[in-house]
Amino acid sequence: MLFVEVFRFLFVLVGAWAGLEIGHHVGTSSHGPIIGMLLGAAILYVVGGIVGRLLDRGLLRSVFLLRNMPPGEVFAASITATTGLLVGMVVSLPLLTLFGSGVDVLVTAVVCWVLGALGWRIGAVKGRQVVASAGLSRILAPPVDPPPGYALLVDSSAVMDRFLLVLGHAGLLPGGLVIPQFVVDQVRTQADGPDPVSSRRARRGLESIEALREFGVSVHVAPDEIPEVDDPTVKLLTVARRLGLRIGTCTSRVVEQAGDWDLAAVDLRRVAGELTPDHTPGERLTVDLTKAGRQPRQAVGYLPDGDMVVVNDALHLVGAHGVNVTVSSTRPTNQGLMVFAHLTVDAGVGGDVEGHAPSDSTNGSPRQIP
Repeated sequence: MLFVEVFRFLFVLVGAWAGLEIGHHVGTSSHGPIIGMLLGAAILYVVGGIVGRLLDRGLLRSVFLLRNMPPGEVFAASITATTGLLVGMVVSLPLLTLFGSGVDVLVTAVVCWVLGALGWRIGAVKGRQVVASAGLSRILAPPVDPPPGYALLVDSSAVMDRFLLVLGHAGLLPGGLVIPQFVVDQVRTQADGPDPVSSRRARRGLESIEALREFGVSVHVAPDEIPEVDDPTVKLLTVARRLGLRIGTCTSRVVEQAGDWDLAAVDLRRVAGELTPDHTPGERLTVDLTKAGRQPRQAVGYLPDGDMVVVNDALHLVGAHGVNVTVSSTRPTNQGLMVFAHLTVDAGVGGDVEGHAPSDSTNGSPRQIP
């Protein structure tokens, strides 16, 4: 309302001045200028209110339309529109100088308006190029990819785990992923390394990146190398601060250091652990036993979701498939949930044994295979 009232007041002043001038030239009595001033002020009071409200709505509409326009394009459009107005004035200046009639003023106004509108449209369309040519890209036109705010900056531990693939498949990564180039190099190095477990996890992580792209998740590889820093964690935190992104990791050390840097970080393993229901004691599971445990007579297997199952007194069943076990207890670890179990009394082995024979149900010793 303040804008409308000020606009109306300016119209009233113009109307009063115009009415006063008309009263001086047309009026035959001494009261003519006063009457003309009052009539002009009254008429433009009404007209100013109408025009002011229409102009206020138009400005609000313009702000609404420009709300989602990138600042670089707004800046470029403003510059090019102003340039168009100045060019129009320069082009029309000879006409005003030579003739100085009212028609020339109208022609000048039309030329300035057309060139100004043309400049605005050119700036809106070519805004990024204009800003880049002016050297203001980092200030006014930051890269669209990665998308700010909702993208997740991940380290090698997150890339090599399964959680990102699950989140992407479920559509829970709307902002996409940002992977620094040095993180990609770390994963590739581990994929070619001698450790079979780390190598397998790294290859799975590289395959997951391509799978996420197929799911429609935006995966941006940030070229930031940070050569002045050697610590990969510090490199990651530096990139996160530069881009203003959250960090996704499966390492508690990264989360702790991110807290020291006042950066947002999420531990994907902790989130998965809170979402995954605990295996309660007494629950029966079926697991493939793949290797011996650290303690005597222990065998180790893995559930389909990757959780490790340690089975007591099952060393003789290493290599067996579909072993029925009963949960004794669970313990969360940095590598996920660890399940401790024992062989189910009334259950056997659901598959064949590679290198070992299944035990006899009567005495617990391996049966000899003829």
